[in-house]
Amino acid sequence: MFAFCSEVNAQADTTKLTKKELKKKKKEQAIKDGKLIITPLAGPAYTPELKFTLGGGGILSWRNSKTNDSLPRSSMPVMLAFSTTGATTLSFRPTTYWNNDKLRINGDYWFKAMPDNYWGIGYENGYNIKQSDSTTEYFRTWYQIRTDVLFKAKPNFYIGAYTDVNYTKGKDETDMIKADENYIGFNDRPFNVGFGPEFIYDSRDVPVNAYKGLYLNFLAAFYDDVWGSDNSYQMYILDYRQYKSVGSRSGQVIAWQMKSRLAFGELPYGEMSQIGTPMDLRGYTWGRYRDKSMFYFLAEYRHKFLKADGTESKSGMVGWIGAGTVFDLERSEAYNNQALWLPNYGIGYRLEVQPRMNVRIDFGIGRETAGFYFNFNEAF
Repeated sequence: MFAFCSEVNAQADTTKLTKKELKKKKKEQAIKDGKLIITPLAGPAYTPELKFTLGGGGILSWRNSKTNDSLPRSSMPVMLAFSTTGATTLSFRPTTYWNNDKLRINGDYWFKAMPDNYWGIGYENGYNIKQSDSTTEYFRTWYQIRTDVLFKAKPNFYIGAYTDVNYTKGKDETDMIKADENYIGFNDRPFNVGFGPEFIYDSRDVPVNAYKGLYLNFLAAFYDDVWGSDNSYQMYILDYRQYKSVGSRSGQVIAWQMKSRLAFGELPYGEMSQIGTPMDLRGYTWGRYRDKSMFYFLAEYRHKFLKADGTESKSGMVGWIGAGTVFDLERSEAYNNQALWLPNYGIGYRLEVQPRMNVRIDFGIGRETAGFYFNFNEAF
């Protein structure tokens, strides 16, 4: 380093460039060796349910093998956020690979204590009831501890177990909420525990940011007082995703997803199927549209920009379009009315902070609503 600097007369800008290059090479070597890499991040966001938020956290990644370079790097985004509404949210979302990818352990761990809104059950309530401090407002405490343990049965095929522990409790509710049948029946029964089998086919090249491949997931979970749940119900998820590279170079991808969650039994308001999360129809208020079941589809184009020298930069853009709905298969009403569909589209910016791991800033638009999202990795 010093010999090189002396050859160029130790010019300050060249020295800075050299330090930058050395830091980059050191990071690349650490990634190659499978070492833990932590990328801290902080920034503002705006979502329909939290309003303006300031979040801090980061993404941790590592490889659980020093010799297998083909093993995907495990990762865990962590985010702590505070909003202008007085909300506090905390989330961990680990995706981990063990024993040369013969074992996968993934999770969704959330905590929220926040002023919130509850419109009731069903599409009609979500669309017709106007949000206000005298109709929909209450305070909600919620946590979820969800874990998937999956074993490789054949190439790309995994079987395992799904576990879910969740809690939803409301207080300081309006008179309208106090009169809601589901809220009255379940607010004092806030604790739920469920277990069930899970089957996955996964041929994605990099699961957290795929350029190609197919993902199919089917799981069933059964919640019962036998293992301590306050309520008894059943939940089934079918999730299909596919990714296809287009164009003459990498970094240009078309991705699409169709997902359905079907639930039956004594379903509390906090466990109703919901759309409008940062992982699906971005732009809708999380929890405004809820019912026993939901379905949505999304199609997204992802594009990485090029540098002046023709190599891929760390920046990219996405654009998506989709729609979804909520419904109850146990009710007799027909759900083929086109007005029940919730349209969704938006654009986003991507910044690669670790190989194939992005920070994403999305702006989503729905029917009479919109929102900004600051998050890690892709929505799906």
